Amino acid sequence: MSGAAFKPQQHLGGANRTAVLHTGDGTRCHRDHWLPRRASLRQGAKEAKGFDKLPHATTFPGVQYSTVILTTYIHRISPYRTEIRTIPSTMEKITDKVAALPPDSNYFSLEFFPPKTAMGFANLRDRLERMARGLRPLFVNVTWGAGGSTAQKSLELAEICQRELGLTTCLHLTCTNMSRRLLDKTLEDAKVLGIRNILALRGDPPRAAEYHDENDPEPTDDEEFSWAADLVRYIKKNHGDYFCIGVAAYPEGHADQSHPREQSLEHDLPYLVEKVQAGADFIMTQLFFDIDAYEHFENTLRGHPSGAFKDVLIIPGLMPIQSYQMIKRTTKLSHAKIPPALMARLDAVKGDDEKVKMEGVAIVSEIIERIKEIKSRTHTPRGFHFYTLNLEKAVAFIAEGTNLIPPGTPEEDESAILPDFPQLMINGSSVPTRSIQGLSTRKGSIGSDPRDRVIVANPRPSHPDYEASPSQAGLLAEPVNTRANTLAISEGEGVLGREATWDDFPNGRWGDARSPAYGQIDGYGVSLHVTVPQALQLWGSPKTTEDINNILIRHLKGELSAIPWSEEGFNAETEAIRDNLIKLNSKGWWSLASQPAVNGLRSSDGTFGWGPHNGFVFQKAFVEFFIPSADWRALEAKLKQPDMKDVVCFYATNAAGDFVSTDTVNFRARMAADADGTTSEADRRPHEPSTNAVTWGVFPGKEILTPTIIEEVSFRAWSEEAFGIWSEWAKIYEKGSDTQKLLEDLKEDLWLVNVIHHDYVERDGLWELLFQ
Repeated sequence: MSGAAFKPQQHLGGANRTAVLHTGDGTRCHRDHWLPRRASLRQGAKEAKGFDKLPHATTFPGVQYSTVILTTYIHRISPYRTEIRTIPSTMEKITDKVAALPPDSNYFSLEFFPPKTAMGFANLRDRLERMARGLRPLFVNVTWGAGGSTAQKSLELAEICQRELGLTTCLHLTCTNMSRRLLDKTLEDAKVLGIRNILALRGDPPRAAEYHDENDPEPTDDEEFSWAADLVRYIKKNHGDYFCIGVAAYPEGHADQSHPREQSLEHDLPYLVEKVQAGADFIMTQLFFDIDAYEHFENTLRGHPSGAFKDVLIIPGLMPIQSYQMIKRTTKLSHAKIPPALMARLDAVKGDDEKVKMEGVAIVSEIIERIKEIKSRTHTPRGFHFYTLNLEKAVAFIAEGTNLIPPGTPEEDESAILPDFPQLMINGSSVPTRSIQGLSTRKGSIGSDPRDRVIVANPRPSHPDYEASPSQAGLLAEPVNTRANTLAISEGEGVLGREATWDDFPNGRWGDARSPAYGQIDGYGVSLHVTVPQALQLWGSPKTTEDINNILIRHLKGELSAIPWSEEGFNAETEAIRDNLIKLNSKGWWSLASQPAVNGLRSSDGTFGWGPHNGFVFQKAFVEFFIPSADWRALEAKLKQPDMKDVVCFYATNAAGDFVSTDTVNFRARMAADADGTTSEADRRPHEPSTNAVTWGVFPGKEILTPTIIEEVSFRAWSEEAFGIWSEWAKIYEKGSDTQKLLEDLKEDLWLVNVIHHDYVERDGLWELLFQ
């Protein structure tokens, strides 16, 4: 170690033994774990007197390793000697933190998934910091992709939460279709990061034995992973009580076949009992909207004859309703029922995303109040878990409106309430301020809307958006980064709030790739979203490309409920282009997504309308499809023709990562022209990759809204998943079978192509181009 000699010394004793590091400058520091990272001790620590608490990840000058600690204190022994003490904390376990809360108090947690793009990851980091300061959750969850598909990104996100932001973190972990080596490494990495909480999940149904990792050690009879209880036992066996382990439960039941007819809480109970008796410390439920079903669930568990659930924590899981289509898809995947009365409230506003979100806030808030009543019978802390989908606005409204946010310190809450302003003396004359009697209002953020501004009687600023009145200019500057202001930003107030919640209405994989919420709604990764028996029933065992054609065409005709790339049905607007899509798939060009052209229909239109009333909506036609490589070469030549430059935009890639698009074609053309000396001044300017808004709306008093976007970064991110699904589909068949080989060969040969036709006035332009 550079600049330090590591001399372990024994302190305390038993499990509390600690090592001390003697550094080159005479500093001693206790440590629990050492990680390879070099940094400097934060400046504030140098001013420490007595004991001062430091953040979770603390680093020291002249030391090549940083400590991963739970609670660190600096003790200034003399002007030349500082002792850094690590005090092991048991309060990082969720169960310990809940036990320390007063009876009948409330707490909540937030769940996040690793974003699909680097830009989304960076933006989530800022969002997490904002939500941590404004909402103060008791802990956060980080999801884990099927079979460990998001392992690296999940650990990176968990490290940000646990070490950088100081949030108690619970890492999800699945056990099926994942190598034992990765499982063991993940648990060790969690320890190093200071993570003490694991949510043990099964994951997708186990694959056939021939698809297991050949380098994985052979499991013993008691280490086969088929169920979450197996993972709980494995963690307990290998790590003792180090981890606080949670397990999942379904208030409405969840059968292995994942079908509504087979859902039954009574069917689930033996498995849930087994998980708790295997060593689970708490239960976290799947999302639900039927409060009566949840009440029956909790009463059944508390009164179960086994006694397994008498004292175990039960944390209900709730999902804020972000949009109408998203909640419909989510409840279909999870088989969570929405009571008819609640569904009617959403149906009444389904054309307006803002109204859907606010109605969703009201619905979830009502559910929380009912749960408080149910849990008040036990006189224990009442917890709630929010599936955030990496969004903040709805969660912030719900948490504040239901009084779930814990009180802050005076320093955090200072300036949160507007004071009564005294009379101001300006040039010797008194200017009275308008008094707002009996009303305490949280301050808006910088540049907030006029409704957040203190209004004076006279004089009136000429430009109130950026000009202060005399009375405002006379006020003392106050902190902006308070907890209350941060909460206001998360709720979308003011300019900073609008910037923070800019992606409040994502459209799944068609949203902006910069958004943390871009992509799948749960961050679960590549998955068929159906069980093996369901997949075989739906798609059989295709042996030719004609069989694949028939699967896609039957789905278009409504004869199949799902295909490997989509478990959803079609929107009403698909009817306008259904014949064209059937024709396309009959050629062996297998469509995954599409939309027709729309030119200025009213936002109230029953088929194409969306958004507020009295608006107009527009759409460019596009289609995304798999195409054989031989056919792609011919289509590529057509799309690259000079007369297509302003007519279409396309993106294309294959499983090997080869990529071509309108942007790359135009770039090469400019380079060639530049070499010939024929490039215009405009063409010499740097060109950004194209971003195509394919759906937009114009509404009274609003900026143009663009909920559906297609661009290179989002297309590339989705293509990895799209090709991965071919492999997931192949793995449900016997290795070496005709079907398995067909699907793998197709994956290697096909190109994924997205073609956008810019002329939204010409309804058939895209299809005439493709069928010529």
